[in-house]
Amino acid sequence: MKTIEVKKTKELGVGSISFALCLIGILFTFRFGNKFCIGDSILNNIGMTAWTNGETGIHYTMIYSAIFFIPSFIIGHIHPDNRGAKAGGIISGFLSVLIILLLITTIISFL
Repeated sequence: MKTIEVKKTKELGVGSISFALCLIGILFTFRFGNKFCIGDSILNNIGMTAWTNGETGIHYTMIYSAIFFIPSFIIGHIHPDNRGAKAGGIISGFLSVLIILLLITTIISFL
């Protein structure tokens, strides 16, 4: 007698927010085209600078993206059974480490 294996699909839940936060963090941080960065535009509109030295130096937008990446990483690892949670957690963790390494190398290069 054959048994039929039913594949259980993951449900949307709290963990699904992890992927959404990760996408927002990516949109906030990365440049699209030559000069367009959503995070830079947001910071400029609220009267904050996006860079330490005009258009060079430390890109503050990368640091502010931690507001999205860190919760995404945590939520993705707390609720891995929800749809998109595991991917959001992994991508956010990778990008957080990458941002930290880039920040350290930028600071070292200024010394």
